[in-house]
Amino acid sequence: MLSLLKIKNLQPIKNSFQQTTVWVLFFSAGIVSAADRFPRPEFDTMHVVPTPIIPQPSADFFRLIDFSVFVLAIAVASYFIIRKRSRVGVVATLIFSLLYFGFYKTGCICAVGSVQNITLAIFSQTYQVSWIIFAIFATPIIFTLFFGRTFCSSVCPLGAIQDVFILKPIKVPDWLEDLLGLIPYLYLGLAILFAATKSAFLICRYDPFVGFFRLSGSIEMIFFGFAILLLGVFVARPYCRYLCPYGVLLRWASLFSRRHLSITPDKCVKCRLCENSCPFGAIRKPAPEKIPELREVGVRRLVKLFILAPLILVAFTFFGRISAPYMSKINPKVAIVDQLIKETKQSPELTRVTPLSLKLIKRATEIRGNFLFGGTLLGLFLGLVVVCKLISLSVYPA
Repeated sequence: MLSLLKIKNLQPIKNSFQQTTVWVLFFSAGIVSAADRFPRPEFDTMHVVPTPIIPQPSADFFRLIDFSVFVLAIAVASYFIIRKRSRVGVVATLIFSLLYFGFYKTGCICAVGSVQNITLAIFSQTYQVSWIIFAIFATPIIFTLFFGRTFCSSVCPLGAIQDVFILKPIKVPDWLEDLLGLIPYLYLGLAILFAATKSAFLICRYDPFVGFFRLSGSIEMIFFGFAILLLGVFVARPYCRYLCPYGVLLRWASLFSRRHLSITPDKCVKCRLCENSCPFGAIRKPAPEKIPELREVGVRRLVKLFILAPLILVAFTFFGRISAPYMSKINPKVAIVDQLIKETKQSPELTRVTPLSLKLIKRATEIRGNFLFGGTLLGLFLGLVVVCKLISLSVYPA
């Protein structure tokens, strides 16, 4: 009886244990089936599990640092030039600018090339220029309005690398100096035209020194840079004087500058030795005293200029217009369409017109029209530059 009672008392426990066992097996089967239904990914031996990377500081922070150094360098150069008149300070600023903006930053903090970015931002609705690029473009111009071209003399790495090679500078004849001085205006006009039409960034593409700063580049540009530096042994800063397009803008701004570096009047003994010793030809000769001239001679020269000026403007405008189709070939879309037309003429039976090709032809036609308009303005601009240059050479300094 007692044993029976014991068995009856143990029966609920046994049933409960069996139920628990069934539920555990059920959940285990569910887990196993879930694992089979959604298996974990299996990687081969070539897979490398990425390690967590700590987020780097924002790139804008480093751009802000670079811009601050840029502004500080121009300010220090202006102080050494205008206030202290320190040759040692100017040379130190040049060396720092060459090492930092040239080799360390690989020439990328470039006010010269920013002309193209600003132009493209003006003429393109899809391209936006950052405030850093605009500030780099505008800062040297603003400093020039107050202190003259201190950026060119002490901060620009393109000028600094040329100063290293000045060994035996010679004086360039005045007529040749004036003639070669027109090339930067042409370069500036072409750079703006190609950037506005989204064709090319000429200044960056044909920068003669960026290959040295980046220690890489095409063999043609490396040789071009070596040629400029070799010429710079005898003609100081040939790129700055006869090629640099940004120098045109600074030259215009310098005309309204409040302060310029000038020879100290109380220390000048009028020996005029500095005129020929300046390797850049930047020292202007003193204006001569009143030169007697007959009134008829001045009137005759003025009439010749008035007659010649419209002819020069028409000639340069016409030349710019007829050159537009040839200049437009630098645009990739125009070049592709020209190649397509050429292949069509050679084998018309193999040519098939598609909607994509029609769209490309339409776009190339628009680009050619933009070049026609821009080439006309470029010719007019160059004509005005030549006319103004003739007037400045014809008028005696007061």
